[in-house]
Amino acid sequence: MDYEELAEKALRGELIEREEMQAVLDAPDEDLPELLSAAFKVRHHYFGKRVQIHMLMNTKSGLCPEDCHYCSQSSVSHAPIDKYPLLPKEKLIDGAIKAKAAGAVRFCMVNSGRGPTNKELRELAEVVRDIKSRVDINICCSLGLMDEEDVEILKEAGVERINHNLNTSERHHPNICTTHTFADRVDTVNSVKSVGLSSCCGGIMGMGETDEDIMDLALSLRKLGVDSIPVNFLHPIDGTPFGGLNTLTPQRCLKILCLFRFVNPEKELRVGGGRERNLRSLQPLSLYPANSLFVNGYLTTPGQEASEAHQMIADLGFEIEDRLPNGSSLTSTA
Repeated sequence: MDYEELAEKALRGELIEREEMQAVLDAPDEDLPELLSAAFKVRHHYFGKRVQIHMLMNTKSGLCPEDCHYCSQSSVSHAPIDKYPLLPKEKLIDGAIKAKAAGAVRFCMVNSGRGPTNKELRELAEVVRDIKSRVDINICCSLGLMDEEDVEILKEAGVERINHNLNTSERHHPNICTTHTFADRVDTVNSVKSVGLSSCCGGIMGMGETDEDIMDLALSLRKLGVDSIPVNFLHPIDGTPFGGLNTLTPQRCLKILCLFRFVNPEKELRVGGGRERNLRSLQPLSLYPANSLFVNGYLTTPGQEASEAHQMIADLGFEIEDRLPNGSSLTSTA
C-alpha cells in the first residue's frame, strides 16, 4: 500500500476507497512509521504542529436511565462510582479556571442522563454566563439528547460547542445500547448544526465492532460534516457489560487514528478516553494523526496529568494552542 498516495488523496479532498481504508486497518505493524508519516502529512497541512488541549468535568454523575454498555454511569452498571446531581455553580466555575490553568483550549461540562431537564438547562446557562465573565475559555457541553430549542438556550448563554458522539456504526449500535437509537444521536448532532454551534462527535473503539463498523463510523462523521472528532478507546470498567473486553493494542489504536485522519482530513481529531490504557508507551505517536487530546482524566476514570501532557508535547517538538472564545488565537510552546 502506498500510504503517501492516501495522504495526497486526502489533501485533494478525495475520499479514499473502502479497500484503501481496509488496508490502513490491516497495515503490518512494521509499516507503522510510513503510515504515521503519511497521516502526519495531512495533519500538518491543516494544523501544523499545534496541539489543542481539552479538559472534561463530570457535572452530574450516575443516575442514568440509559443502558449504554460501556458506561459506568448507566442503568446496567454496577461499578462503584460517585453519584450526584448537578454540581453547584462555584464548583463548575472552579473547574473552568483549572482547565484554563492546565492550558486547555476548551472546558467541557458533561451530564449523565438521557438529556437535560429544563431546570438543568437554565442552571447550566447561568453557569456558562458566569464562566464567560471570569475565564477566557471556550465552553463545550455534552448533555445527551437535545433538540434545537435546547441547543439554542445554550448558544445564547455563550456555549460554542456541543458534544454528542455517535459512538459506533448504525449497524453495531443496538449491540451497545437499546434505550435510544443511532438515529436519535444523529438528530441531536443535526440540531446542533442547525442552530449554528460547533459540533463535536466521535466514537469509542474496542466495543466488539468490526472493521466495517469502524469504516462506517468514519464515513458517517464525514457525511455529517462535524467539526471535531474525538476517538476514544474503550477503558473496560468492572461492573459494566463491557468490563471484560480487552481487544485493542497500541498499534491497532494508531491505525484507527490514521484512518480517521485520511477520511476526515481537515477536522479536529482528538485522541480521547482510554488512550493512556490502550496506547501506553506509544501515546506520543497518537499526535501524528491527531491534533488534540484530553488531560486530567475523563468522567469516571483517571487520565494523564496536564504537566505530563505538556512535557510529551514539548518532547515531540509540537506546540500547545490556545484559542480564545472571541476567535483570536495564541500559540505558545509547552
